Amino acid sequence: MRRQWGSAMRAAEQAGCVVSASRAGQPEAGPWSCSGVILSRSPGLVLCHGGIFVPFLRAGSEVLTAAGAVFLPGDSCSDDLRLHVQWAPTAAGPGGGAERGRPGLCTPQCASLEPGPPAPSRGRPLQPRLPAELLLLLSCPAFWAHFARLFGDEAAEQWRFSSAARDDEVSEDEEADQLRALGWFALLGVRLGQEKVEEERGPAMAVSPLGAVPKGAPLLVCGSPFGAFCPDIFLNTLSCGVLSNVAGPLLLTDARCLPGTEGGGVFTARPAGALVALVVAPLCWKAGEWVGFTLLCAAAPLFRAARDALRRLPPSAAALAALLPPEVGVPWGLPLRDSGPPWAAAAVLVECGTVWGSGVAVAPRLVVTCRHVSPREAARVLVRSTIPKSVAIWGRVVFATQETCPYDIAVVSLEEDLDDVPIPVPAEHFHEGIITSNTRDNNTGATYPHLNFSIPITVLQPALQQYSQTHDLGGLRELDRAAEPVRVVWRLQRPLAEAPRSKL
Repeated sequence: MRRQWGSAMRAAEQAGCVVSASRAGQPEAGPWSCSGVILSRSPGLVLCHGGIFVPFLRAGSEVLTAAGAVFLPGDSCSDDLRLHVQWAPTAAGPGGGAERGRPGLCTPQCASLEPGPPAPSRGRPLQPRLPAELLLLLSCPAFWAHFARLFGDEAAEQWRFSSAARDDEVSEDEEADQLRALGWFALLGVRLGQEKVEEERGPAMAVSPLGAVPKGAPLLVCGSPFGAFCPDIFLNTLSCGVLSNVAGPLLLTDARCLPGTEGGGVFTARPAGALVALVVAPLCWKAGEWVGFTLLCAAAPLFRAARDALRRLPPSAAALAALLPPEVGVPWGLPLRDSGPPWAAAAVLVECGTVWGSGVAVAPRLVVTCRHVSPREAARVLVRSTIPKSVAIWGRVVFATQETCPYDIAVVSLEEDLDDVPIPVPAEHFHEGIITSNTRDNNTGATYPHLNFSIPITVLQPALQQYSQTHDLGGLRELDRAAEPVRVVWRLQRPLAEAPRSKL
């Protein structure tokens, strides 16, 4: 990973930190904690998620959803709020210490609520927890607009954007508070001792403009799972993924994140170490099932909102606007050299009644999807494509494998051509890799994340080519007669070493 990301990984780690909030004199009532991004080390300026401040709001969480609520000053929180920030030193050396500096054991002191020297460890040292103050809470209006459009109707009842698992005891009020704070962030001032000012000189950060990173581009997320719990192990944990989809400043990635990484930075390799977004919700639940995506808020519009808010505050705070990182790269609206991977253009949405799923256009009038999306032959389905523009074309299922077949495949013939959709070129050879998804044990109901099966295109290509040329389904029908080794793998069983002998 170091070889692929190089300086981008170092920049991500040097910008990572943990923010914790607690009540004065009541350590048992907290702390609340999240991840953050260091915008400036001298003077200290940190951006983190706003969810940890909900318990301290004088007017309650309803103020976050009030009409016209764009930002709130620091005195919107109660006087008993105590904030601390912890980060790693800048002199971490090549690689930032992620691989060579992780300690092997965790000590009880790492979860201490009081500031003080870091817990002993055999890895890289950590800075003492530095006191901080809340400068302002801010939201990104464009993010909220897109979030409301996508998740604001009656279907929103099936979604949970909570960092807690579905089996955890979370009251309706607590879940409502988390939802109100979903798109809110906080700007903090960190108080450094005079002896720390000179040594805390970190690298300058740049922000990637909205739209400069195409879908499918690799991303690097730097956050601290479980927040302030045991930072000598979890601080600045790295996760790789891609930019899965974009809706304005609302971004989606398949990078794996955990509770506590809210507010963590998301970076790109080009320009090296540029900040793309911040983590909004590391886990989502849909109809009781965990969805392995992470919701992000683009950094560029968030920083624009921060500059506007700081200019409305007293001059001492307004001067901090100059410390916010600049935007670099290709801005939104200008042509991109890379229009994105071709497989993104060939992907379509397949709807069969109330069931929907993804499909791939393999010919202008031919789409391949899964049988469990379109299980019946001759069924009418609707295929939607977003490239070159949003279109919807009706089609008919001409073939679907049997339910007992390990090849979960359906073929849809369209009534019209998918114009201007680039058709991918099938691979001639198959190389093994793992598809990151979920596998369910139907006997126990358990779900195993990050494991699924994929069907090599080399298995389907001869049959698809035969149907495209002659409309003969013979090759596709052969899929129902899959060999026993394929069936054994599908059932997650070991092949028998020898034929079983009769007990008679």
